[in-house]
Amino acid sequence: MNTLFPIFLKADQLHFLIIGGGKVGLEKYNAIRNQSVKAKISVVAFHFIPEFLTRLQSDKNASYTLDFANEKHFTGVDIVISALANKDCTAYMRSVAKNRGLLFNAADQPEFCDFYLGSIVRKGDLKFAISTNGKSPTMAKRWREILDELVPDNSQQTLENLEKIRSQLTSDFEEKIKVLNELTANFVVPKKIENT
Repeated sequence: MNTLFPIFLKADQLHFLIIGGGKVGLEKYNAIRNQSVKAKISVVAFHFIPEFLTRLQSDKNASYTLDFANEKHFTGVDIVISALANKDCTAYMRSVAKNRGLLFNAADQPEFCDFYLGSIVRKGDLKFAISTNGKSPTMAKRWREILDELVPDNSQQTLENLEKIRSQLTSDFEEKIKVLNELTANFVVPKKIENT
């Protein structure tokens, strides 16, 4: 049974710790940075690939430490993401995070995860996060590609118009919902998705 509870975190108010300086660490860094340029990111690794190091050196909201990760690196962070292949190291990092009450994610090791990083579709303020409960990131990626193509690029304008209408409604909550439901009832599902 899928027991995941989807939420959207205000990344610009959080401090992320990434453990690992390789391709997977860079991928996790990019996943966070693509959602918020203001999120604070610290990365600790005993080795960094050149591309990752270059990105970090030009990012004013990121810091990096050339070291083996240990408990001191967990101070002041909110969320920890491990990009380590070694399961023993990952298990230890998770225990440190759990002892400090921090949420923990481990790339390609769902048994250690408190949460998963979903595939994301963003059209302005409209955002979809897709998860397969850790079963297949490839399928989540495919759904992201499908939805990215299907969701109109002008979705931001529609959202802004609905926000203006919503702010002008003076009726009670139930009446507001009724009016907004009527306004959005004619959204059309693109033909492509009907055959998917």
